[in-house]
Amino acid sequence: MTPSETAHRIVIKVGTSTLTYESGKPNIRRVEALARVLSDLHNSGKEIVLVSSGALGVGVGKLGLEKRPTEVEKRQAVAAVGQCELMFLYDKMFSEYTCTVAQVLLTPDVIDDQPRKQNVINTLDTLLKMGIIPVVNENDTVSTAEIAGANFGDNDRLSAIVAKLINADMLVLLTDIDGLHDGDPRKNKNAVRIPVVLNIDENVMALAGGTGSVRGTGGMVTKLQAAELACEAGIETYIINGENPKTLYKLLDGETVGTHFVARRKNNN
Repeated sequence: MTPSETAHRIVIKVGTSTLTYESGKPNIRRVEALARVLSDLHNSGKEIVLVSSGALGVGVGKLGLEKRPTEVEKRQAVAAVGQCELMFLYDKMFSEYTCTVAQVLLTPDVIDDQPRKQNVINTLDTLLKMGIIPVVNENDTVSTAEIAGANFGDNDRLSAIVAKLINADMLVLLTDIDGLHDGDPRKNKNAVRIPVVLNIDENVMALAGGTGSVRGTGGMVTKLQAAELACEAGIETYIINGENPKTLYKLLDGETVGTHFVARRKNNN
């Protein structure tokens, strides 16, 4: 069986570009489809943690702003509005499929402090044991570096950190392309998807290109950095297209989708 077929504890990261339209308004159909699939996987016995971006983007849409504000204080305020709206949507959508979600907001200082780090681990483990799906995001209202482009290095890196904290079997990064390619598929129609990466070296990093979309702060670079962090911890990592959340079924059925970054310890066997 493939690693994806045997995975039990799974961290799934979804980005702003997957959750929202260009206007910043939530993509209700996409959010509903994601909640449906994750609820079904949860019902099948999988332990699911969702790391979700989107607070700032949803806040922009909720407030009817033309674009993201540039001032850090305003970005924090908009993110606070958006986080409320985002969790309302998740609570509503997951509840329709009889699943309970819990909000977990993290900052780097918590992870760097051993007692508080252990508290986070205890909370996440307890939520999973209680059959609850944690929804994790960085706390943008009190931590300014992430919305200014630093800190966890986008929620991609946060998702890898969370995967390490809970000893996840698998990390899945949902994005707006079909995985890592040998060129930018948005600019080069002949770019070929790379199905498996055994080692994330400088040649692989060179394929990442630039940053993400206008609505997101990441891009392939941060996803590769997250994959490297997770793989070093022995966590199988996948980058797949999040446009159709049902692709997660194919992945967990052992089909080849997206790009699989093989866990380091598995390579050394």
